[in-house]
Amino acid sequence: MQTLIDLDNARPFAVPILDPGPGATMVEGLLVEGPQGWGEFSPRHDADAGELGRWLTAATEPGTIGWPDAVRGRVPVAVSVPAVGAARARDIVRAAGCATADVEVADPARGLAGDVARVAAVRAELGTSGRIRCDARGRWEPAEAVNAIAALDQAAGGFEFVAQPCRDLQQVAWVRARVAVRIATDATAAHDPHGLRDAADVAVLRCGRLGGARRALRVAELMDLPCVVVSDAWTGIGVATGLALAGALPELDYAAALSTRLLLGGDVVGDARSLVPVDGSLPVAPMPPGPDPDLLGRFALTDAARIERLRQQLRAATAQ
Repeated sequence: MQTLIDLDNARPFAVPILDPGPGATMVEGLLVEGPQGWGEFSPRHDADAGELGRWLTAATEPGTIGWPDAVRGRVPVAVSVPAVGAARARDIVRAAGCATADVEVADPARGLAGDVARVAAVRAELGTSGRIRCDARGRWEPAEAVNAIAALDQAAGGFEFVAQPCRDLQQVAWVRARVAVRIATDATAAHDPHGLRDAADVAVLRCGRLGGARRALRVAELMDLPCVVVSDAWTGIGVATGLALAGALPELDYAAALSTRLLLGGDVVGDARSLVPVDGSLPVAPMPPGPDPDLLGRFALTDAARIERLRQQLRAATAQ
């Protein structure tokens, strides 16, 4: 039995994206093995040292101290709809079978007209009973956000919320004061969790950036806001941490955006443990699945420069 976290032999992976955007055709990271199991380390390319340290904590949590106790066995999930055309958006929603859709907007390549068409297509596929929220990824300027939210909310027939309309918390607060739609923003946006309540109606919890399921659960307790769990991991191993968090939250007001498997052309986890939604939900497990050796080989990252970049991030994380 392994007794230590094996960082030196962390396994690099790269999985193709089904609907790639400009410059992003693959998702990649490192799989880390600990005494109790596996974790995923896949931070953003531009993550700073503090974020890298939290990502490492999240990656090692399931293999060491484990996750918090669950209060529910299954978690409702939202299908993630990337910045695609209207027809493709309908296909994604239809195939997922989820009652909630999380739609990417503010894509500069398609503009507001493309966003409106995508959101309207999702509403047409979900029907009147489905729920829609959108994520602008911080791309709008404040005044632009106010105008875009009005048009998109009308196309959606009403949003659950709009996530991250602008880059920083001050801009988000400005937009929130001028729209009738609930606004969500990342819990990592505020140094003081209590400060988020002045800028947003919903807190977005991302286990990687917050340091794992246990730390994210603590952040949720401090903020005293409704929370939505969003994945910033990719493989079934990493997404399982988000499921553990969603399973442990005392209240789960919003479907978790954890259907990343549907965005990818494969997984390092075998079909029996792959996190494909069934009837709009995913199961909460006490520990993450392990990688399938054949799939590890198929989706191994082989580019030396990209592997070195990931290992440099891992070394920077260990120095925190």
